[in-house]
Amino acid sequence: MTEHLNRLTPRQIVFELDQYIIGQHEAKRNVAIAHRNRWRRMNSPEEIQKEIIPNNILMIGATGVGKTEIARRLAKIADAPFIKVEASKFTEVGYVGRDVESMVRDLVEQAVGMVRTQKKEGVKMKAEQAVEDIILDALIPPVHGSPAVKPKFDNGVEYDNAMPEDDTELNQRTRERFREKIRNGELDNRKIEIEIQASQVPNVGMIGGSIDDVSMMNIQEMIGNMVPRRGKKRKVTVGEAKKILLDEEASKLIDMDEVKIEAIRKAENLGIIFIDEIDKVASSRSGGSGPDVSREGVQRDLLPIVEGSAVNTKHGVINTDHILFIAAGAFHVAKPSDLIPELQGRFPIRVELNSLTENDFYQILKAPKNALTKQYEAMLDSEGVELQFQDDAIREMAKIAFEVNSEVENIGARRLQTVMSLLLNDFMFDVPDVIGANAHIVVTAELVREKLAHLVKNRDLSQYIL
Repeated sequence: MTEHLNRLTPRQIVFELDQYIIGQHEAKRNVAIAHRNRWRRMNSPEEIQKEIIPNNILMIGATGVGKTEIARRLAKIADAPFIKVEASKFTEVGYVGRDVESMVRDLVEQAVGMVRTQKKEGVKMKAEQAVEDIILDALIPPVHGSPAVKPKFDNGVEYDNAMPEDDTELNQRTRERFREKIRNGELDNRKIEIEIQASQVPNVGMIGGSIDDVSMMNIQEMIGNMVPRRGKKRKVTVGEAKKILLDEEASKLIDMDEVKIEAIRKAENLGIIFIDEIDKVASSRSGGSGPDVSREGVQRDLLPIVEGSAVNTKHGVINTDHILFIAAGAFHVAKPSDLIPELQGRFPIRVELNSLTENDFYQILKAPKNALTKQYEAMLDSEGVELQFQDDAIREMAKIAFEVNSEVENIGARRLQTVMSLLLNDFMFDVPDVIGANAHIVVTAELVREKLAHLVKNRDLSQYIL
């Protein structure tokens, strides 16, 4: 775990984030430092490790400036479990049955999935061998034959050189030839019948008092373990059987207890929880009753999780002391100081993200690995159609998106999705029926102005706001 962290210096993390996110250098620096500090903590003397708490971050900025994307990309770069939750979900009228601890349980589930996938990759070769054996058994059942009676000399001693080939050897050679065919994919379209293990878990309903999420999950898992697994026969192609059986056989080869222990350790030391819309639970601090009491109640529920506490999950107890929490909000109405002081203290690093400029929009459309222009080019390329954006066309799109954000509602980079959709919808609809394969579409500045002229002129753009 620490080996992977060791490869990621703050500068390298920022460099990787720059491949996908334009601008916001201060926010990138702070998340890079916070993440590197985790490696520094784990490599500090043992007696001080528990005392080093993470520098949780509060991001302040309008929607669409990259707050969520920075946190999500950081988790992906660092191979860390990541969960995004919206603080406002805990205050919805009539919203019942979900508590703030559920975010930690979701993080553990994410970690279990990651570790299980890694473990399965480690046993993939053994699992593939087992799958080949199952498919071979379906194609050519093994024969345990016995050789013919060997001739004997007059004194009763068997004469080995006269032994004929038995059915077992012939069967084995045939199976090996077919094994090669299976590996080469020559038999992928042949139909076979295989048996798949399926757990028969009945739906569990509770009558009477309420029951918390963990207890319900434990009851369902317990009943699932008590109900015997039944084999289910299915007729599939060899190619399909490889995929179905590989996951099943790999699961048999990994130790789930070990997976759970490693997953909890990974979530505790590397986990990132992104709490969006934190400003929606900030109260006016004027005291009284009503919605402010509810909002403050959510903050007080969040506090022990962020401060560090033990949370029960179906996979075991997890400590939240060293999970990195990143909170974010626009703070148009409320201010960070409207959060309760104790919660403010748990987010010592505050970063204000910049509003996006026209040039930022241009860079967002052109530079990132996952730029919208590249996404549309890839989608049309799948139809055999070449899409090309001229540079001045990209600048025109950036200009229009910036103007619309300035005049109507600033939704940040999400406005570019509106612009691209309106610009290319006709082409996306006409391919492949009207515009066939091998076509070449060039997007020019004139085409952008022609397609999007109404977007700039029309002041009432509510239908286009995402």
